[in-house]
Amino acid sequence: MSHLLIAVLVFASVTAAAVVGLRLRDVLPEHHLSALSVDAIKLATGLVATLAALVLGLLVSSSKGSLDSVNGELTRNAAYMLELDRLLQDYGPAAAELRAGMRRDYATTVRLLSEEQPIMVDRAYMQSRMRYLEDYQFRLMQLQADDDLHRQMRARAVQLQGQVTNTRWLLVLQRDGAISMPLVTVLVAWLVVIFASFGLLSPRNGAVVIALVLSALSASGAIFLILEMDRPLDGMVRISVVPLRDALQRMAQ
Repeated sequence: MSHLLIAVLVFASVTAAAVVGLRLRDVLPEHHLSALSVDAIKLATGLVATLAALVLGLLVSSSKGSLDSVNGELTRNAAYMLELDRLLQDYGPAAAELRAGMRRDYATTVRLLSEEQPIMVDRAYMQSRMRYLEDYQFRLMQLQADDDLHRQMRARAVQLQGQVTNTRWLLVLQRDGAISMPLVTVLVAWLVVIFASFGLLSPRNGAVVIALVLSALSASGAIFLILEMDRPLDGMVRISVVPLRDALQRMAQ
């Protein structure tokens, strides 16, 4: 199910809860909405609202952290690839073929990450590409080194390639995100209770209806952003490939 569809369902659910609350206000006996009853309802709603606010804040922080983590790793990956390319260039003709192959592979990775629906989110495809990286690392280990300088360069190249491989594995492991959907479901249930209480305690007029609809839109928008940031490889809120493209252009110079 797409994140946009989930957000629409959340909006419909909380809006319907508010409408039910407005309807209940007209049909409930008067003593159910006495001053003491209203105070009790407000206390209960305040407790649920506090819990919902805490969970919502934690989910936003977690999903934003996931997005920033992948962005940071890819930026470091671009720096590693640029350093590795320069190192292989300085290594000499023995590494020329390997360098060209790694540049082609990196260009393919950047292109796939730039697509509207990147195939990089396909775990099976990603795992098949990981074999190419492992093969590159093995070939780096086999580079001929006739002196201490080339041996040091080879060791550094193997280290950099290992860091590049680790970043690719990070993409594989974070494909599905880290947000717990049962927790999101509980949060939505709390929002439904809160909006039902809002409707129950509010008079029925245009200003109240507009305020409730805008609040429902804000709540569903927050859920949408949480789910989008938790999946940084696809969707509307995605990682930036600008550092990768910049590194690729510098590698071509």
